[in-house]
Amino acid sequence: MDRVECIVIGAGVVGLAIARKLAQAGREVIVLEAADAIGTVTSSRNSEVIHAGIYYPAGSRMARLCVQGRRALYAYCRDHGIPHRNSGKLIVATSAAEVDRLGAIRSHAETNGVDDLTLLSGADARALEPALRCEAALLSPSTGIIDSHAYMLALRGDAEAAGAAFAFLAPLDSGMVTADGFVLEVGGDAPMQLGCDLLINSAGLSAPAIARRLTGMPLDKVPTAYLAKGNYFSCSAKAPFSRLIYPVPEPGGLGVHLTLDLAGQARFGPDVEWVDRIDYVVDPARAERFYPAIRRYWPALPDGALMPSYSGMRPKIVPPAVAVQDFMIQGPKAHGVSGLINLFGIESPGLTASLAIADDVAQMASE
Repeated sequence: MDRVECIVIGAGVVGLAIARKLAQAGREVIVLEAADAIGTVTSSRNSEVIHAGIYYPAGSRMARLCVQGRRALYAYCRDHGIPHRNSGKLIVATSAAEVDRLGAIRSHAETNGVDDLTLLSGADARALEPALRCEAALLSPSTGIIDSHAYMLALRGDAEAAGAAFAFLAPLDSGMVTADGFVLEVGGDAPMQLGCDLLINSAGLSAPAIARRLTGMPLDKVPTAYLAKGNYFSCSAKAPFSRLIYPVPEPGGLGVHLTLDLAGQARFGPDVEWVDRIDYVVDPARAERFYPAIRRYWPALPDGALMPSYSGMRPKIVPPAVAVQDFMIQGPKAHGVSGLINLFGIESPGLTASLAIADDVAQMASE
């Protein structure tokens, strides 16, 4: 049986960031990925937004790691030539009743460490975005967009340059906690048995299932997995906006917002549905509920302009009745298994927070 110091399960954006961090710290690292390439699941099905950290619960891991990760991500993009744009975002109040809520949003953001929001009148907001309809808005200058694939390629390159190795089409079939680490049974076309001292479960949607395959992992410490599917639509008309546009949040979510890719293509979403299986088909009929929501801030949206774009699955570890969750980075102090770190519920803002998450995991691994 071959043995390695550290195995990371999952080559999504967070797994890549962790592998890079550990390898650069001098650890021997192998990344196991069930798919044939990096970032093929959750990491390739997101809005590619660099989030500021405005809405997450105060004191949560999400809030802290988003703010830390956002700063680190902008610096990484500049240093590595990753295509990105610090576009900014407007949070728009489209009625007088919503205007009063903007102050509370700014106060909450400041609690999270986001201290650069500016309150704009409707006229000031329209001076920035003439096609916009609103009574007032908050400007978030630290929100942006990124080429997530270029970012993941850079992370992989850094990891490999530091000595990390990648094994694709290498699903974890089972594993066992032993007296001196872990023994893993890896499937695929070339099955193998691998031993390691440090095991990082960064399998995204599959992280709870992976944890349950480890004999010796207390099952009562593995959260139940739920799936929240976000449906997104693109626009056949050129959207006349240079910034991301988000409505004032509504109960249960952030509402139907407008994001942009680096080519300027507008995408609207999400329309969230809780599902019991992975299915990425976007039902065109769901667009009908988007039109009135979007026209509250973009009245000129043409009829028939919305087209199915993509969907993504959020790896939830709370049921629909709870909905709001936090990142769970679970180490030996929580589950009692030496050398094992599980990452559960790493949904948005996982991409923004990825470098900060890797820092936390590396620190936990050194304790």
